[in-house]
Amino acid sequence: MSQVLKPLDSDDLELLSQARDAAKRMRSAIQEVIVGQDTTINAILTAVFSRGHTLVIGVPGLAKTLLVRTLAEVLGWSFKRIQFTPDMMPADVIGMELLQHDAETGQRSMQFVHGPLFAQMILADEINRTPPKTQAALLEAMQEYTVTSMGHVHELPHPFLVFATQNPIEQEGTYPLPEAQLDRFMFSLWMDYPDEDQEVEIVLSTTDEAVAQVKSVTSAEEITAYQQLVRRVPVSQHLARYAVLLARVTRPTADVHAKGITDYVSWGAGPRASQHMILAAKALAVLNGEPAVTAQHIRRVAPLVLRHRVLPNYNAAGEGIDAAEIVKRVLSTVREPLSVA
Repeated sequence: MSQVLKPLDSDDLELLSQARDAAKRMRSAIQEVIVGQDTTINAILTAVFSRGHTLVIGVPGLAKTLLVRTLAEVLGWSFKRIQFTPDMMPADVIGMELLQHDAETGQRSMQFVHGPLFAQMILADEINRTPPKTQAALLEAMQEYTVTSMGHVHELPHPFLVFATQNPIEQEGTYPLPEAQLDRFMFSLWMDYPDEDQEVEIVLSTTDEAVAQVKSVTSAEEITAYQQLVRRVPVSQHLARYAVLLARVTRPTADVHAKGITDYVSWGAGPRASQHMILAAKALAVLNGEPAVTAQHIRRVAPLVLRHRVLPNYNAAGEGIDAAEIVKRVLSTVREPLSVA
């Protein structure tokens, strides 16, 4: 089936230029506080433009919390950090109905008291430290942008974005995130140690009396306009098929097989993976001021989208092959389909 692509009109091209300039300002503002981590910064901006929730994995001390808080300040969004603990209950996150007394009328009534989830940007710190019941409290918020308490639905602020952190080296007292919840995260970002020069700069900047001041460089209305523009960026059918093939080849039961891949996979990526690859590729194009999606955009976002959706099996564990290596093999094996005129 052929597809007629609708290119961006003149108004959208002007907005595209504004989005690119806004992205540059945001990068510059974040880099005044965060040393290095350029790849991670670009990824979280892609997540913002595509309204994608993000899982950030890294050892303690890599400024994960500072990065997300700085991003919220640069965007001018309200921010809440939720420290997840083993004794945390769902009501501690979403809020609860409490009996309130009106001093003037003397009447009592049940009123909903907002929990920390009611902010535009949420940092769910060490999300795997809380039981599945509380983790599940985030699912409705991440998917529907609402929370339900005592049968009443409450809308969350707009825009709304969740960044969750995990510590990859400490497994005692943790609760692995269920696959359904992992699938709600568009990206899985791994933050690496800084290099030597960057670490020296971090030490000097954080032990000095001067503190970097972060100011908002854009507005929620502008970001909303850029997010809507992302949806209008054209993508060809053969590139959509490319994203679908990247996801399908990770499934051991699929009709598309690749040697050295499916032998090591217990469970592969679902349809949401290809959806997220296309949406993130569109956002990356907007960040760069480019009016259409290319295969290069898809290849750049694919590892971030697929890594947490691919579950290696015992064969992979025995040979020291992790999800990142499997995704790397997928990208080197699957070729971009030919365009159909």
